[in-house]
Amino acid sequence: MIEQSDPEPSRPLRSWIRSSPGTHIWLLIIAVTSIVVAIAPDQFERVLLHRNSSNIHQLVKYPVRALLSSAFWIEDPASLALYAVLFEVFHAPVERWLGTLRWLVIVATAHIVATLISQKVLLTAIQAHEAPRSMTHVVDIGVSYGLAASVGVLTYRLPRPWRWFYLAGAVAFFGIPLATGGTFTDLGHAISLAVGLLAWPLTRHLDPPSATAGRGSL
Repeated sequence: MIEQSDPEPSRPLRSWIRSSPGTHIWLLIIAVTSIVVAIAPDQFERVLLHRNSSNIHQLVKYPVRALLSSAFWIEDPASLALYAVLFEVFHAPVERWLGTLRWLVIVATAHIVATLISQKVLLTAIQAHEAPRSMTHVVDIGVSYGLAASVGVLTYRLPRPWRWFYLAGAVAFFGIPLATGGTFTDLGHAISLAVGLLAWPLTRHLDPPSATAGRGSL
């Protein structure tokens, strides 16, 4: 069982943040970069987004930087509030359950694997003249791959039978766009969900939710 710090009833916000530090540090960095994008002139904004993208061009020239920096930017600063909610709903519970290290391994693996595979598929399409060559410079940034991985691994936190309803919803949400002619981004989301589901061994030996939890107090 993962040891957690004692709650601080008098400081609920501080206790909440301390229980999932990685999630909130990540969210803070995204908030800062979103402010930068929001206040930057249009031309400089485009340069920033392309420079921090994990597209084919950037992956070929600066692979490590492209993979790392693309995880800390979102294309539309107006969607920051939505991402904040999604981080609290998916990332934070997984980090509290698995611990920061295991959570980080899962989301980082999903981000890297999904990016590399989806961009390789895109490159193959470009070489086969099935996609325009300009797609080598497409803006490919954001945190959605990591979120999809947390959605996947959170499946194992839920008790049966709700686990299966949740899993069906997640597969439908990410699978239907891919099955109906989705983009390389849709492929990346599906891969990330699979990484989260394949992370089941990292959830072993943790206290699973039990349908009988709490009955001892009755």
